[in-house]
Amino acid sequence: MIIVIIPVAILLFIILCNKLPKIGGNIYVALVTTAIVSLLLGGIFNPVDWVKALIDGVDRIAWVMCLAIFGSIYSEAQVKLGTVDTIMSALQSRFRNSPRGLVVCVVLVLVLAGSLLGDAIAAATVVGVLTISTLVTIGLSGEAISAIIVMGAAMGSIMPPMTQALALASALVNTDPDPVFMWGYPTVGIIVVVVCIYIVFFMLRKVKKPEVNDDRKASQIIAQNWKTLIPLCGLIVVVFFRTVNTSWKFDLMPWLLGLIPVGEGTFYTLLQGIPVIKGLSNGIVLCIIFAIILCFFFPKVRKDAGNVVKGGLKSVKNTLLIQLGAAFMLGSFYAAGQIEAVQEFAQGLNPNVLMLGGAAAMCLLGMLTGSQTTTQNVVFSFFGPALVQAGMVPTFAALAGAFLAMSGQGMPPADLTTFVVVGIVGGATNKKVDPIKSMFYSMPMCIAMLIMALVVMYVT
Repeated sequence: MIIVIIPVAILLFIILCNKLPKIGGNIYVALVTTAIVSLLLGGIFNPVDWVKALIDGVDRIAWVMCLAIFGSIYSEAQVKLGTVDTIMSALQSRFRNSPRGLVVCVVLVLVLAGSLLGDAIAAATVVGVLTISTLVTIGLSGEAISAIIVMGAAMGSIMPPMTQALALASALVNTDPDPVFMWGYPTVGIIVVVVCIYIVFFMLRKVKKPEVNDDRKASQIIAQNWKTLIPLCGLIVVVFFRTVNTSWKFDLMPWLLGLIPVGEGTFYTLLQGIPVIKGLSNGIVLCIIFAIILCFFFPKVRKDAGNVVKGGLKSVKNTLLIQLGAAFMLGSFYAAGQIEAVQEFAQGLNPNVLMLGGAAAMCLLGMLTGSQTTTQNVVFSFFGPALVQAGMVPTFAALAGAFLAMSGQGMPPADLTTFVVVGIVGGATNKKVDPIKSMFYSMPMCIAMLIMALVVMYVT
């Protein structure tokens, strides 16, 4: 495990020690340095292999980079159209005298969006982007805004009915998902309450009332500006139908792209087969592109298309550099054996330390990959059945596994949701937003999920 501990320690040291000459606090330098150290510790000295690690890392998170690009363009289009003004004016009108009530409302809306969309990044992109300007007016930093959006979206993504984490965990322990989902509502609900209390009492101690210069009621604002909500509603609809687990399920954009013949296949299959470029074939990315197309049907956006695209790309430039560094680090972790080391660590556990050791392995892998799906597939695929063999009810084993994976995913240094959101927040505020600092703001939510997993494992 030393090959895991040393790179992560160096990463945190560079980021947290601002007094280091020239490189202190530089997240990009920290990510690249960590990647190089991990490669050297893994015995990889050939620069060609370093390039391969970079390409592999970019290929793994290409869809995240695409989402950052198109999410930023979508954000610019929504601002130009006035969607942001409509929604936030309505919220401000309803909570004009209570900034804390406004923020709690924002969190609950994000939880609801996440529970319907089933994906934290989708919820953060679809809904979170619309809350940024209002959160800025009450005096919150970019890191705090990003953390609030990430926490709300992450809690929503594990809340039934559309929850990838609980569904995957149920499948890995071969149990009926319905009871797992039933327990998901109260357990996630408890975490939502705890996080809202944390936000109100610890993150909002020095906030001011939102700036409201509109005497209209919320219902009047929506009635007068409902057309500006069409692209947003269209995005929610297409994402909902691509994730719903019923006979209604329909993935619009892949279906449309699948109608375009290219060689022996279709344009969609062509996209899926090209390394890095295949990030464009991601379902959520395609949904965002669909929403952008809807925005361009409005003359206000279409007439200023050049500035909308240019503004979106300019806003996401710094984020892409950070994501490139994160991709290099992730690819290096896979190439140099850090991921394999964590897996072997978990597999070598004896029954006496199965629960705590397995929990630690899942959290650590989640921290390294920023993905609950990877964590569950790599660790919980054997840790879950081991819990069942040790006597745990499969329903609660699945519930614990989902919380552990979500907990590790949100912790520093590689939470993909945070990397996406800080780019959008940074672009909207025109300020540098530190993703690692934002992840530390989100840590209480991760700790709450970890505690909930331990309670489920030891009490049930």
